[in-house]
Amino acid sequence: MPERIVIIGAGQAGAQAVATLRAEGFDGPLTLVGDEPFPPYQRPPLSKAYLAGTFERERLFLKPESFYTESRCERMHGVAATDIDRRARNVLLADGEAIAYDRLLIATGSRVRRIPVAGADLPGVFYLRGIADVDALRGAFAAGKRLAVVGGGYIGLEVAAVAIKHGLDVTVFEALPRVMARAVSPQLSVFYESVHRKAGVRIEPNVSVESFEGAGRLQFVHAGGTSHAADLALVGIGIVPNMEIAEAAGLVCDDGIVVDDCARTADSAIFAAGDCTRHVGREGQLIRLESVQNAIDQAKHAALAMLGRPLPYREVPWFWSDQYDLRLQIAGLARVDDELVLRGDPETRKFAVFRMRGGSVAAVEAVNAAPEYVVGRRLIADGTPVAASRLADTSIPMKSVA
Repeated sequence: MPERIVIIGAGQAGAQAVATLRAEGFDGPLTLVGDEPFPPYQRPPLSKAYLAGTFERERLFLKPESFYTESRCERMHGVAATDIDRRARNVLLADGEAIAYDRLLIATGSRVRRIPVAGADLPGVFYLRGIADVDALRGAFAAGKRLAVVGGGYIGLEVAAVAIKHGLDVTVFEALPRVMARAVSPQLSVFYESVHRKAGVRIEPNVSVESFEGAGRLQFVHAGGTSHAADLALVGIGIVPNMEIAEAAGLVCDDGIVVDDCARTADSAIFAAGDCTRHVGREGQLIRLESVQNAIDQAKHAALAMLGRPLPYREVPWFWSDQYDLRLQIAGLARVDDELVLRGDPETRKFAVFRMRGGSVAAVEAVNAAPEYVVGRRLIADGTPVAASRLADTSIPMKSVA
């Protein structure tokens, strides 16, 4: 068993690794390093309830202070890890300190993708990734203000839903033909576009933002060849993995730190988990997942591997989004050539789309439809063959479909 373990990254994966390591019997020194001034916290509520002001900051934190005390976990917050000396097995910090390790977990997560257009650094242009981002955005929220949302993905639409309910004038600019195009089926995109429009949000598909302009502060967004007045803008065009420290250390990186199905890098002393990784998926392909589920489950597997008990990571990916009174739950990974099976009527605001591949369910997208999500996720995990006609037949209870 290793003598000392260091974790770089105080997020969901880092906190989970601490919990799993102690639960699995690791009794040695354990250090958690994070560049934010906060203990590990959950990010999903940031663009929803925390932005809306209905979720207190203290509730964001994943564990109480007592957890870290009882786990004998040394926490170093507000200091960045800048380098890994693989030969000496040291992690170098921005303040000049060096921390020795026997096993190292890189759980550095991801950061927002910056928009490469003129005026992007103007006051009034916001991104949303951490607590400080939301605090700044909330300070600019006021009824009647004009908000331009750049990107019609989960973050953009969740912010749009909160903003319209707070009385802001909201326009969403999406470069692709439909919202959430990378994440959901056309049926879901059509449904969510309709919901947002009925709520008062303007959706502008096939429109790219070309620049931001203003005299000392944002006043206009130029998109699709047209100038749009705006008091503030929220840019949500994806995230990129924080892999630079691994890359500089000579570890293999390819849109993420490359690890095997047990979260191991090519260096036997270094492991990685969460958004920053590119790992072997259930079907044997290299994938990078941006989700709470992946951060939690991969961190568990990394902890086991660090303790010499590697277990292949085969969990079904799952995701969710809350917009208005709608809970979207997704399990599995989609392909463009999947057969799509609709169950239920979108007009009822309770339905699901199943993605079929080779006679089995490959993914499910469920809107306010928990049974469809739960059973669909189980069908994906088991690979159980099922007839598309049975999935589409709402007279058959989901628990009886298989």
